Formats: sequence, structure tokens, C-alpha cells
Amino acid sequence: MRSTTSSLSLRQRFASLLLALITFSLITNYSPAAARPNVLFIAVDDMSNSLGCYGHPLVKSPNIDRLARSGVRFDRAYCQFPLCSPSRTSLMTGLRPDTTQVYDLQKHFRSVLPDVVTLPQMFMKNGYFAARVGKIYHYGNPGQIGTPGLDDAPSWNVALNPRGRDKDEEDKLTNHTPKRGLGSALVFMKAEGTDEEQTDGKVATEVIRLLESNKDKPFFIAAGFYRPHCPYIAPKKYFDLYPMEKITMPAGTFPEAVAAPKPSVASVAPWPWFGTTETQSREAKQAYYATISFVDAQVGRLLDALDRLKLAEKTIVIFWSDHGYHEGEHGLWMKQSLWEGSARAPLLIHAPGAKGNGGFSPRTVEFVDIFPTLADLAGLTPPKNLAGASLRPLLESPAAPWTKPAFTQVWRGSYPGHTVRTERWRYTEWDNGRQGAQLFDMASDPQELHDLAAEPAHAGTVKQLKSLVAKNWANEYRPSGGKGGKQAAKKEK
Repeated sequence: MRSTTSSLSLRQRFASLLLALITFSLITNYSPAAARPNVLFIAVDDMSNSLGCYGHPLVKSPNIDRLARSGVRFDRAYCQFPLCSPSRTSLMTGLRPDTTQVYDLQKHFRSVLPDVVTLPQMFMKNGYFAARVGKIYHYGNPGQIGTPGLDDAPSWNVALNPRGRDKDEEDKLTNHTPKRGLGSALVFMKAEGTDEEQTDGKVATEVIRLLESNKDKPFFIAAGFYRPHCPYIAPKKYFDLYPMEKITMPAGTFPEAVAAPKPSVASVAPWPWFGTTETQSREAKQAYYATISFVDAQVGRLLDALDRLKLAEKTIVIFWSDHGYHEGEHGLWMKQSLWEGSARAPLLIHAPGAKGNGGFSPRTVEFVDIFPTLADLAGLTPPKNLAGASLRPLLESPAAPWTKPAFTQVWRGSYPGHTVRTERWRYTEWDNGRQGAQLFDMASDPQELHDLAAEPAHAGTVKQLKSLVAKNWANEYRPSGGKGGKQAAKKEK
């Protein structure tokens, strides 16, 4: 009799538990698959917003455009520091550069924050398989291709470092700025061989293998492409997409840059265009666009694999570049400035089931927002000290109210440059204003040609934006000796 009673009690407990689970599921619309979405984390190196989905009239990027149509395109997304390692470190930790203290290409964030939980670590701690192929944290590009670079081993279960023909055949490069290292030069090559033989082709191949072998478990897989970072290398067919007669450079003598505070153009020396001729810069731009289309093709291979493996609607796909890239405007090339072209970067997010998919957001967002966003979408609890905010409201309603500005910084030898971007304004200070300030009305002057900082009519705007800068950098980090980030791009090999 006792045995029967005990058995009934166990069955009753089980029935009660089952009923509770069913009730919880109905109330919360809980779904194990939906609660544990996969993440395909696609990073590109030094890519500007010169993409079809951002309205560029010439650049062909059909696969990135395809991702934009399936997700939300952020039209005003800004990095925290327009240089590879500081930007990537900030994004991957969710912390601002003043917290990570990474301003250059040598310092590793764990020397300052040994116990910080990175974005992929958060997923690993919650049972996800985390893997990296290629450049996610900093690598000297192209010098460290095929090595771990400045990677963070605790972030991954698996980390792979492909090396392709582009790296092995650097003796065939054309270099218009031979005094600069290959990682910061206007240098290019029409590569021989197939896409799959290039480093980024190998990155795509390895990511696809990881998708195939881990499709039945929750994963965070990062695809780190090395292009379009210089050297601008892509197979010839991609160069053929851009006839030279269609490639132009900005005309004029750049009076807005001549009149600007000297630190604002100090990232390019000699200025303008590293001393190249218009023809040489046009050739470099053709090659840059060719590499964008080459990377786009590799992104397409990843998206095709998600479709083939029936993972597309189970996987968050995020696409980002570590910062923007100047293509001749203001006499500038590349990065490390606080003008719009350097601070602004592409950001696309496909979240399965999000109501905003297929739309675009005009709101001003930051790369520190990516960490809390992915945590929110996956239902995970992020570290408490993150600097950003989840973009989930904008994924559901891209034009939803959003008042958070974006902050970007650089370093000039012994002093910093700080800039704040709102939906209308960009305000920049050099050395806390001692080396000059700039104000641009981005609504009426998106090319930043008319500096309004000294005009009495805009004194109130300057005061308001200056207070935002002061508040954001209230606990500013200044490296010992004031040498942080000193022309760090020149050291990239």
C-alpha cells in the first residue's frame, strides 16, 4: 500500500511539474529554439559605408545588400576609436577606450582588465560553442595574417588563422606610398587564383565548415575578414567591376580642411592624400572598391550556407566594420580622424522575427551597444558595467525614440581628440578645446564643409554639446607620458 501511494505521489508531482511547464510556456510564449538563437558575427576590416545598401552609386555589394534587406540597416552607427585594436577591444568588451585603456595596436586589454568577460565569453558561459576564424581582435594586417595576432584565447573554444595567396605573393604589389608600411599604404594587387585561395576566401570556407559541424547546437561563430584593409588585394574580376573612367576623387583644394584645427587632418602626412597624385589615388580607390566586392562575395557564401543548412531563421546575423574609412574627402585617406567618414561605419543586424527587419534606422548608435544587444536578443545576462544600451527597441521599430548620442575619440601624441555625434550635430574638441574645436550641422552640411564652432548664433549648441563631451570623458584616461595611440596606424605592418 505504501508503495502504491508513493508511486501515485510521484506521478502526481510529475503531472504538476508538466502542467507548470506547459502553463509557463503558454504565458511567456517560451520556445527553447527562440530563447537560444545562434549568432553569426561578421566583421570586416576598414570598410567604409560605400555599399549599395547605403546608397553608393557605384559600389557593387549584392550580398551585404541582401543582408540589409533581411535585417535592420543602421544609418548612423559610430565606432568608439577609429583604429583597429582600440575599436575592436571596445566592441568586444562593451567598454569605452578610457576603460580598456587600449589606444594603440600593441596593448592587450587583459593587461588592464584581466577578468573582463568578453562578448563571446558570455555566450560560452551560457553553453554556446564559440569560434573565431580570422581577424576579430587585432591583427597586424597584413603582417600577422596566419598567426593569432593580438587575439584573446579565453574568448573561444576554437580559433583558426587562415593564410592565403594574397599574403604569400606580396612581392607582386604596386605601392604608391612606398615609405609607408604595407598596413597603412596605398598599395594594391590584382590577385591570381580563385577566391577560395585568398585569405578571406579561406576564412569563408572555414566558417562554413564550422556552421556545418555545429548546426545542431547553439553557436557564436565569428567570421573575421581582412579586407578591404590595405593592401587592396582581390582577383582581377572584381577590379573589372570598376572601370577607371568611373573612379573619381573629390575635387578642389579642401578649404574646410585647410582652415580646420591641425590635429583634424594629422592622420594623413603628407597631406593631402599621402602625397599621391590624383591618378594614383584613383587607382587605389578602384582597388579598394574591388576588395569590397570581393569581401561581399565571401559574405554571400556564408549567407548561402545558412540557407542551405536551414539556419537562417535560427541565427542572429550581425555585420560590422571596425570603423569608417576616408576615400579622399578633406584630402584624407583611411582612418584615425574625427570627421564623419572615419567615425561612421556600416552596421547591419538580422534578428529572426524582429518587426523592423527590412527597414533602416536613422538613430545614432554606438558600437558599445552591440554587446548588450546580442545579450538581450539571446536572453542572456550581460556584465553589469557595459557602456552601451540594447538596440532591440530599434530592431523592433527602427525609428523609435532614441536620444543617446555617439562618442568617438583619437589620440594625437600627447593629447586627445573627442567628438560627439547627435542626429543633427557633430562637435569635436582637440586637447579639451585647447587645440581647437569644430561644429558641423550634419542635416544641412553632411559633407562637413562649414565649421560653425566660432559663430555666435551657434554658441548655445556648442555649450550643450561641450557639456556632453565633458560628461562622457569625466574620467578620461591619459597614458603615462602622453604617448598613447601616437600615429599608431603607421606601425601597422
